[in-house]
Amino acid sequence: MTTKKLSAGDIIESRCTKCREVLNHRIVAMVDGKVVRVECNTCNGVHNYYPPPPERDEKVPRAAVAAKPRTPAASPRTPRKDPLEAEREEWASLSPTFDLDKALHYNMNDRYPVKRLIDHSVFGVGIVKAVISPNKMQVLFKEGVKLLRCQN
Repeated sequence: MTTKKLSAGDIIESRCTKCREVLNHRIVAMVDGKVVRVECNTCNGVHNYYPPPPERDEKVPRAAVAAKPRTPAASPRTPRKDPLEAEREEWASLSPTFDLDKALHYNMNDRYPVKRLIDHSVFGVGIVKAVISPNKMQVLFKEGVKLLRCQN
């Protein structure tokens, strides 16, 4: 069985990027004996050479393909913890240690250090978790973390 050596100007099949089909193309450029650029005989578009996909022996529906069985040694996945649930758990662990008499009434023009108790008119009692920027802080309330304005 002999195969003809390809050269520029020969016709080959290639996947056309414009037509989106495997069509006849004329070889435009080759490098080291490999086809690099082709011109589509249908739309005359010049593009890189994309070989046609290999033919499949038989078509098998995806539903018929058996799923890979799980190995018994593999540990089951642990579900991710809901961030809001994690904040509520943190609140539940910290709230018994709060001294509500020392909570400051929240004012957006005041300064608050980290771990300071504040009393907000809408959200209730909270604890400062972090000062994010010169004028914002994260406060943990019973409903979750809120971003509040401050003067730090």
